[in-house]
Amino acid sequence: MSLRTSPFTEIAAGLAYPEGPVYLPDGSLAAVEVKGGNLRRFRPDPATGRYLSDPPLALGGAPNGAALGPDGNLYVCNNGGMDFLSVPVTQDGNSWTLNVPGAASPAYNGGYLQRVTLATGAVETLCTGFRSPDDLVFDAAGGLWFTDWGKLQSLAHGPARDITGVYYLPAGASAPMLTIPNRSAPNGILLSPGGDRVYVAETYNRWIVYWELDGPGKIRPNPRRFDGSHLLTAAIPGCGGLDSMAMDEAGNLYAITILPHGLDPLSRGGITVVSPKGEILEYITLDCGIPDPLPSNLCFGGPGRRTAFITLGGTGRILACQMAIPGLPSAHP
Repeated sequence: MSLRTSPFTEIAAGLAYPEGPVYLPDGSLAAVEVKGGNLRRFRPDPATGRYLSDPPLALGGAPNGAALGPDGNLYVCNNGGMDFLSVPVTQDGNSWTLNVPGAASPAYNGGYLQRVTLATGAVETLCTGFRSPDDLVFDAAGGLWFTDWGKLQSLAHGPARDITGVYYLPAGASAPMLTIPNRSAPNGILLSPGGDRVYVAETYNRWIVYWELDGPGKIRPNPRRFDGSHLLTAAIPGCGGLDSMAMDEAGNLYAITILPHGLDPLSRGGITVVSPKGEILEYITLDCGIPDPLPSNLCFGGPGRRTAFITLGGTGRILACQMAIPGLPSAHP
């Protein structure tokens, strides 16, 4: 039996590499545009089943992940700017453009965290000095975990890729702590339902690892691993890379899986569902409309938190479907 209980439907299109979906308490859906540098807010249209966008809110740079904070504001990881390769694709008489993220843009000057006051649209920068902040999650104490995915430098600066890490910003603090250093492309990040594990999906290593926690922001290293981590799984179907993740109330991880068939622009990305014990429960292919090998993120929302909202970065769309298990409630509903 599949964990997906309905077909996919396309609820929005024409976006500039959407990421970071967040289902908001009023029933609207927020998402950022990495390529467009905007925050979008979509409201359901009962007549069509689609979501209509409010005017975009300019964030600048290249916003990646987003999360609703305990204060009701939206917090955004902004990677500071990246170039995109536009790949023309044709299949069965249809043509479209696939947006593929690349190296740091010429305007790049570092990554940062932002806070958006949803009621007014005010945007402020909280802290700077990172390479490419990517995804984030709040804990029950109001602290913020976030990943720094790093940057591929342009050839003008010499071909190289950053080694970065995972940060923790305690509630009320202004200076994040580099809590898990020396990571290669850490991307999606989640906390277990009990808040005693922090999970990290690493894009190019193609694995999900976790660390046990002894309280907010406090790692308990595993003595059997050089880096103190535990390996949840490295058995990603098709050897696909990993982007961001969501979690259901049973503690299963829904890991966005990109390029499961290599650099094929006509392949379809998917969602790898992994149990807290590391079992691959299901691989869900994102088979809706034109193919997209570069999905980017998902969140749960809707009635009973049973709707999954999935951003397709490469083709600029958002899909929705029903799931058998409700999503994990926010630590700060």
